[in-house]
Amino acid sequence: MILHTLTGSSTMDDATLYRPWGTVTPTFWGSAAVAELIPGTGPAPLSGTVQERLAAVAHAYTADRPDQAADLARQLDAKVTAQYGDAHLRTAEVREVRGHLAHLMGDHRSAVGWYLHVVRLRAGLQGPQHPDTVGASRRAYSLWRNVPAADAVPLGSELLSTVTAVHGPESAVAQHTRDGLTALTEQALL
Repeated sequence: MILHTLTGSSTMDDATLYRPWGTVTPTFWGSAAVAELIPGTGPAPLSGTVQERLAAVAHAYTADRPDQAADLARQLDAKVTAQYGDAHLRTAEVREVRGHLAHLMGDHRSAVGWYLHVVRLRAGLQGPQHPDTVGASRRAYSLWRNVPAADAVPLGSELLSTVTAVHGPESAVAQHTRDGLTALTEQALL
């Protein structure tokens, strides 16, 4: 939810990065969830709303406890899936955050896998032309563009396959992915 915002990462181009959590509003910053996240000695609690639990994941990550953040995200995913089911928008939101966390931790294969899972999930729930599905595809593309070159070509092929299946071969995201993948492949051959 707020992982990238709190980490202050400057390795990605903020103008083209589509984050999974949307806009963090002033209401969020004044919420009880943030007040409870003042650095302490113990792990952040898993009780409360999904938003509060996502804030706990972000807090663990920004407190240099990435393994704890991953564990909290995994627990939240299991709880949300048990409560709402595998095919639910709330589940998709949590899984996209897991993908972003995997990216921050350098596990690019898992990150792209989670993002593509969310694209397919949203396409099934909302349809391929729904703005949320298109947004999920853009975020997957944005994430992929920020993957190190060594991983970018194989993951780009996976991305292209998914966005082509979901949106069609002539969609903007498929064309951008195809163009980016072609450029990377040509660059690798030099």
